[in-house]
Amino acid sequence: MSVRTSFNELLESGAHFGHLKSKWNPAMAPYIYAEKNGIHIIDLNKTVAKIEEAAEALKQIARSGRKVLFVATKKQAKDIVAEKVKTVNMPYVTERWPGGMLTNFATIRKSVRRMSQIDKMFADGTFTNVSKRERLQFSRERAKLEIQFGSVSDLTRLPAALFIVDITKEHIAVAEAKRLNIPTFAIVDTNSNPNLVDFAVPANDDASTSIAYIIELMVSAVKEGLSDRKMDKEANTEEGDTKELSANEAEELAEGIVIKGATKNTSEEEKGGAKKPRRRVIAKK
Repeated sequence: MSVRTSFNELLESGAHFGHLKSKWNPAMAPYIYAEKNGIHIIDLNKTVAKIEEAAEALKQIARSGRKVLFVATKKQAKDIVAEKVKTVNMPYVTERWPGGMLTNFATIRKSVRRMSQIDKMFADGTFTNVSKRERLQFSRERAKLEIQFGSVSDLTRLPAALFIVDITKEHIAVAEAKRLNIPTFAIVDTNSNPNLVDFAVPANDDASTSIAYIIELMVSAVKEGLSDRKMDKEANTEEGDTKELSANEAEELAEGIVIKGATKNTSEEEKGGAKKPRRRVIAKK
């Protein structure tokens, strides 16, 4: 990723526009470049550096085979996140954040399993033996669970990290991740506290163009990590095959030496003939 290109594209996407000066959080002071017409302007040079730092960390997480949970329930971000994150098969939450999503993960998994049970009932024909009213109730329950938990159905254990859009709105998600020591990545605007997350990307979290550009960069980093993981697996498989081949060759070589030695001894015996036993001479007295 070119720094100059990313800077220009961030500028075009409106990532530098912050909130009104009256709504700013003093903790964002290091990331504010100037003030214009009562609006804070974010320093995009620092945004570029933070994007690269966050992207590299997400890449390593994806390379290790762990999951990153994307959280964006605000109207400007939910459709963007759902569309882009689906391409890398990562879990995401774009509806209301369910309280206890992380801290009470076992209960959330029960809801996901319930969704799977209803699907199984539809598949095996169980619903043919129930009334129309009961089928309708199950269908409504399934639709409700799909909206809330369909995007996290593949999340069988706690995620390795969270990527959040607007930590002020998603303060419950930030608090749960902090309680469980789960690393947090976030787009942080001038009205938020960047110290609440581990990797803060200072940028406009209200403009859909800004959100789309940054999410695209993060998803690309995850995609690179998954690609590297695939290459690592292929390299390990080839290395394992090579080791196995070497072991087989060594075994065959050892067998060849034994067979050769046995053949040599046999040929010597055939050549010299069988050895005659010695006669024992007893001296006469």
